[in-house]
Order: sequence, then structure tokens, then C-alpha cells
Amino acid sequence: QVRLVESGGGLVQGGDSLKLSCAASGIDVGTNYMAWFRQAPGKEREFVAAISPSGVYIDYAASVKDRFTISKNTGKNVVTLQMNVLKPEGTAVYYCAAGSSRMIGPRGTNVWLHWGQGIQVTVSS
Repeated sequence: QVRLVESGGGLVQGGDSLKLSCAASGIDVGTNYMAWFRQAPGKEREFVAAISPSGVYIDYAASVKDRFTISKNTGKNVVTLQMNVLKPEGTAVYYCAAGSSRMIGPRGTNVWLHWGQGIQVTVSS
């Protein structure tokens, strides 16, 4: 059984940093695509970042590029999202997602196989 557990969320001020972690069990983050999505109130879930099994392919949404960094620790089976210079529009529930070893179009929500329960990030202005 695959389980993804997010941690590290909370309330921060605009311009602050926050690091989210996703502890995976039942799936190897080193051999599968992993990603972060977020969903703001009243909006659809949107892509944030994805990382390939090898870590060579990394993709970011334009809105977070140069501020967020996705990475993974295969020894601990954890995926992290370092978020810097947070903005109020970044307030959302952040979700960890796990895919397969080969994926096409990782920005779509329907291609991901497993989801975490989500964690709240609130950025005050």
C-alpha cells in the first residue's frame, strides 16, 4: 500500500521560506516520478513541481520557478519542496504525488497514481 505523508506546512509571512517534506512508503521515490501540487480555496489543483526518477528531469510551474526547489533523498525515501520568497497567492493546500517510472505530461493531475492527504500553507501579506 502506497502512503504519502506531507509535513512542514504552517503560517508564514510574505517573503519567508518554508520547507515541505513528503515521506513515502510502499513506493520508491528513486524509481518513480514524484511531484508537488497545490490547491487554493475555490480553485482547481495546480501543478507546482515534478522530479524524474533519476532526478535529471525537473519541472516547475512558471509561478514558482526560481523560488521553489524540489529534491529527494532516496536513502530516506523522502521528497522535499523548499519554498523561498513565499507570496500570499501561495496560500493553498499542498499535495505530494507519486507516479510511475515513465510519465508523459506530468503537469496534469490525472496522470498521478497516488496522493498524500495534503498540508496547509498560509502566507500572510
